[in-house]
Amino acid sequence: MGLHKSAFGSANRKVGQCIGLHEGFVNNGALHFFTESPMPETTVELIQTGPEEAELIRNLYQYYAYESSDWEQEDVEGDGRFYIHDEHLARYWQDPQWSANLLLVDGYIAGFLLIEGSEVPGMDALELADLFILKRYRRKGIGRAIATQVLCSGEANWLVRFYDQDEVSQAFWRTVLDNLPRPVQTLELEDEPNLVSYLITRVALH
Repeated sequence: MGLHKSAFGSANRKVGQCIGLHEGFVNNGALHFFTESPMPETTVELIQTGPEEAELIRNLYQYYAYESSDWEQEDVEGDGRFYIHDEHLARYWQDPQWSANLLLVDGYIAGFLLIEGSEVPGMDALELADLFILKRYRRKGIGRAIATQVLCSGEANWLVRFYDQDEVSQAFWRTVLDNLPRPVQTLELEDEPNLVSYLITRVALH
């Protein structure tokens, strides 16, 4: 799961001004909702990126890698950055089941969502591999709204996995999954014993 494996302008500029929303982007639609904090109505968008945005995703992933480095036992490389597996990264724009999606809040970069085709033997599902929200946009219900919308969309089954040592992810995903209007099944998979795994299906499994 995940990647462990040009300048875009100042941080306070909207993503449309930084990189331009060109034909390489697919707008998957906007989700309008009121956040849990005393903020006005917020527009949240998932924008599927093209290979031209690989460097942007790579840069954002460094923040995710830093936060997960304690339970993933990752050290930085000699250049001071966390390692990213280039072949794995490229698959987000090569494999039709994979995608790297930019999360925008009112037009500003707020995080990313990585989707992969599950490679667990016998598993016919998409995997919500990584969902990362920048700290400024956390605790507002944005992550839950995005996760719920994605897991309830389309005809696919979904696989969600996270490290059992990651207490923040545990609390987040259990809140999402407990309130999901789709069947959720706990899985015991032997490929990664440190991961907690859930399968979300369109219909109940018998």
